Amino acid sequence: PGRRGTGYAGKYLIHGQSYTYDQWDRLGIDEAADELIASGEVDPFVIVMPNEEQTTANPEEEKFSRVITRNLVPWMTENYPVCSDRSCRAIGGLSRGAGWAVHIGLSKPEFFGSIGAHSLPIFIGDLPATPRWLMEIPQDEMPRVYIDIGIQDGGMSPASQFEQVLTAYNVPHEWHINNGEHTESYWSSHVKD
Repeated sequence: PGRRGTGYAGKYLIHGQSYTYDQWDRLGIDEAADELIASGEVDPFVIVMPNEEQTTANPEEEKFSRVITRNLVPWMTENYPVCSDRSCRAIGGLSRGAGWAVHIGLSKPEFFGSIGAHSLPIFIGDLPATPRWLMEIPQDEMPRVYIDIGIQDGGMSPASQFEQVLTAYNVPHEWHINNGEHTESYWSSHVKD
């Protein structure tokens, strides 16, 4: 790390509905990152936690994805020693933040090489849009996708439908069903994932 463009990987993590960016801190993301880095499991990376102010707004009418891709990513690249290549940028989220991660990661694949969706409630218009997005992404640029959800999560059905679309289009991905519900205790117990 050091030279612009060859710096640290960036992990953009989006909080859930009715929360703010500090949700990730409360769940222990910084401690988990420190442990993973200290153990050598991962290289050092920068965590970016954008704040969505209108967490109940219709995603189709919300400008949040544009703020991330047009403003935040370029600003981070310009002002911090982060890698500027999409292959070293990941976007992830929990609950509504997972919906945003999938939406932004698949509709704007030039920005992120990996997507993490934790307790995914896929946005209503995104399930039918997913096949089109996947067909538009060159196979060698397909983002890596990681999905996890608790078996008792009320959003299991739409998350499962999304996973089935990934399978139908031969998109390599990880799909993990764990014990748990759509709660902060579930997310904190899986924050290292």
